[in-house]
Amino acid sequence: MPGFEFFGEEERKEVNDVMESGVLMRYGFDPMRNGHWKAKELEQAITETFNVKHAQLTSSGTTALSTAMAVMGVGYGDEVIMPTFTFVASFEAIIAAGAVPVLVDIDETLCLDPKAVEAAITPKTKMVMPVHMCGSMAQLDELKAICDKHNLLLLEDACQAIGGSFNGQMLGTIGHGGTFSFDFVKTITCGEGGAFLTNDEKYYINADHYTDHGHDHVGNDRGAESHPFLGYNFRISELHAAVGLGQIKKLDKILATQKKHNAIIKEALEKIEGITFRKIPDPEGDNASFLSFFLPTEELTRAAHKALLANGLGGNFYWYDNNWHYIKKWDHLKNGTSLFPINPALKEALEQQDFNNFKQSDDIMGRTISSLINLNWTEEQAKERAQKMAETIQSVL
Repeated sequence: MPGFEFFGEEERKEVNDVMESGVLMRYGFDPMRNGHWKAKELEQAITETFNVKHAQLTSSGTTALSTAMAVMGVGYGDEVIMPTFTFVASFEAIIAAGAVPVLVDIDETLCLDPKAVEAAITPKTKMVMPVHMCGSMAQLDELKAICDKHNLLLLEDACQAIGGSFNGQMLGTIGHGGTFSFDFVKTITCGEGGAFLTNDEKYYINADHYTDHGHDHVGNDRGAESHPFLGYNFRISELHAAVGLGQIKKLDKILATQKKHNAIIKEALEKIEGITFRKIPDPEGDNASFLSFFLPTEELTRAAHKALLANGLGGNFYWYDNNWHYIKKWDHLKNGTSLFPINPALKEALEQQDFNNFKQSDDIMGRTISSLINLNWTEEQAKERAQKMAETIQSVL
């Protein structure tokens, strides 16, 4: 899955350009650059590759989410609906904006359940944030209809689904805004980095300012720039952008390899009675970085996962017990534990949520295993792994 598996001369060439110029910052130092503007080049490549009007690079996927909250006007008093299965950055960005994360159940897409979203809407709801987990998409037609009906913002967290699509449109470009993560284990990587994508020019202009301390970037003298509003340092460096520039040129190869290996694993597992697979609203749009499947019960799933690991089949994830990705172990969120005082209204809103009553999500996640797809397998290695996985799971069932 991670693009770093395909590191090579392309990334080295782009990084060497930066090292030879000595300019590591994306802004300023024009005479020293020798014409190298890696962040600008990567942003242009993103807009062309994903057919979106605007892309603003950030220092991480988390800061991309925070940027989205700011430029889309989410803040104090607002509620943002998000899934129980995601990465902790989802609620961190919402809380950092002063808004309230409202968690709702997932369905067998492993993404937001539209019915649960509809039921959670209140007069304070400002945004719905589907997270396209493990390479595949939420039910975007239904979620978009809900947002249109209630005049809500739709922000796609596509950090784990770069290169995926829905009905021919790239994930991250379908809502009012979208975010990517380019950390070390993402489909394409900058080492660290992220991006905010949008077709809304105002959102983009504000994102360009916000991620650089509110600078308006008018003219060539940074010391003379004005500050239309408050911002933060969410800038990506030229070194990180250079790595991403080499990586994005390999996206088609990465996706093709993932789909090939994913299909090999699935073909072996679908022969086993009792195994079913994640619902994918548009199978052609799956970026195939994971193959997620369900076993009949939590007990059997735990046993199968334990057996897979014992047989040397790492890369199979049981998210139900994972403290990064599932609500079950997010005690710091449930308790509002923070190093700084939390706004009393937010604290009260968190206390009013029943974080222990997600039976539908528990049932689904308790029966889910997600198998990471490796880019460096040969076809023969993929087949050998598939057979070993099938035999291991069959022995448990």
